[in-house]
Amino acid sequence: MRLLVTAFDPFGGESVNPALEAVRALPAEVAGAEVVTLQVPTVFGRSIDVVTAAMDELRPDVVVCVGQAGGRPDVTPERVAINVDDARIGDNEGNQPLDVPVVDGGPAAYFSSLPVKAMVQAIRDEGLPSSLSNTAGTFVCNHLMYGVLHHIAARGGGVRAGFVHVPFIPEQVVERPGVASLALADITRALQATLAAVVAHDQDIQLVAGQTH
Repeated sequence: MRLLVTAFDPFGGESVNPALEAVRALPAEVAGAEVVTLQVPTVFGRSIDVVTAAMDELRPDVVVCVGQAGGRPDVTPERVAINVDDARIGDNEGNQPLDVPVVDGGPAAYFSSLPVKAMVQAIRDEGLPSSLSNTAGTFVCNHLMYGVLHHIAARGGGVRAGFVHVPFIPEQVVERPGVASLALADITRALQATLAAVVAHDQDIQLVAGQTH
C-alpha cells in the first residue's frame, strides 16, 4: 500500500506550519505501507493542482492531507468538505475568494473516505487528544480536501482520501496566552497512529463522536 501524505507551507503570517514539520518527520513506512510526503502551497487552485498531479504520477492507494487548525486543542480528522471557498484571510498569493464554489457545478459536499472514527480512536490509544471534526473550514484546507475527493470521484473512485487538522505547536503560542498547542513530537506520533489506522481499517468503526452544536 502507498500512502501520499501532504502538508501546507506556513501561512497567515506564521513562520512555521506544524502540519508540514510533523509530516516531514514521518517514517518512510508505517504499518507496512509506504509513506510518500508532499509539501503543498497554501494557495487556492494551485494546491489542488499540485496534489492531483502527484496522485496521477504516484498512484497512491490513500491520500491524507494535513493542515494547521490554530486554536484547536486536539488532532481532528475531518468528516466532510463543502463546495465553498470563503476566505477570512488571503492565501499565500493574496487570493481571498468569497462565497464561490471550489468546483463549479460540483456536489455540495464530499465525505472523507478514510476511517475517521478509527483514526480518532487510534490517536487516543496513543494517549493523545483527538476528536472528529465536522467542519474543515472554508479556507485552503477545505478547498484541497474537496478538490482531492472531486478528482477521485471524477475518475471513478478507487483511492481513499481525507484530511486531518493539527493544533499549533508551543512556539506558536508564546504570545497567545490560553491558546492550545501540542508538542511537535506528539503531533507526529498522532499522524503515525492515524496512518496505521488507515492501513488497518477498510471500514470505519462505531464510536461516539457526534456533536450537539
